[in-house]
Amino acid sequence: MKDGQSSGRATGHDPAGRESPPPLIEFRNLTVVRGGRKLLDSVSLTVREGEHIALLGPNGAGKSSLIRAIAREYYPSYRGPGVTFRFLGRDRWDAFSLRSHIGLVSGDLQHTFTRGISGREVVLSGFFSSVGLFLSHEVTPGMEQKADEILEFLGVAHLADRPMTEISSGEARRLLIGRALVHDPGTLLLDEPTTSLDLHALHSFRTTLRKIARSGTGIILVTHNLHDIIPEISRVILMRDGAIQEDGPKADVLTDDAVGELFRVPVHVREEDGYYYATGY
Repeated sequence: MKDGQSSGRATGHDPAGRESPPPLIEFRNLTVVRGGRKLLDSVSLTVREGEHIALLGPNGAGKSSLIRAIAREYYPSYRGPGVTFRFLGRDRWDAFSLRSHIGLVSGDLQHTFTRGISGREVVLSGFFSSVGLFLSHEVTPGMEQKADEILEFLGVAHLADRPMTEISSGEARRLLIGRALVHDPGTLLLDEPTTSLDLHALHSFRTTLRKIARSGTGIILVTHNLHDIIPEISRVILMRDGAIQEDGPKADVLTDDAVGELFRVPVHVREEDGYYYATGY
């Protein structure tokens, strides 16, 4: 998309005085308007590679719009002093470099994989950013080995030859995660990943997500359910009406008052074995 040359690179220093890498994502006063409707309202957000973050909010809060901005599908509607829209400290970037830093899994993506594509083909298609494989795609032995390693890592090797039309939503979700992991992204971005999952599939998905987080890959989880937030996630961002309401450590943000205000209903939030749950009064 852009030429990838740096413009306005931002770096800092760690306590030892060494230069630290720029943030993966740096937004300041980001406003996005589409069709005369304000989707994001002066959003400021900084994310460093390797962070585990949950973005929590009700339906229509602007969470998916923020994801589209992170994925560079949406851009600022207003530019000028005070507005920052940077990726790895750059105002201009090479879109292909995004794949090695951010892997995206969304419901929209899953809806495109409704043909009889095998599980292995789903994962391999990540190398080409395609829906399935085509004659023009040259799949190397290294790609095949990588795909098989990912299938094994995610516990879905048994789905390698199964078509997507014959597996469950939870199994399909894990294959799409595998597709996103082929470029070893530093951060995995998941947009409402537990939608339509039953209890067994939810348990399997959580187990998979925790394994990925422990492997060193950063997680940005977008959800409207508190119980989706795995224990490894330490930072929570609350979002409503296109704006960020709260951003901080999980235990500080997931309170009765903050969550109740977010969803506009009185709730009691409790923590159990690293997971958080909300019950109404």
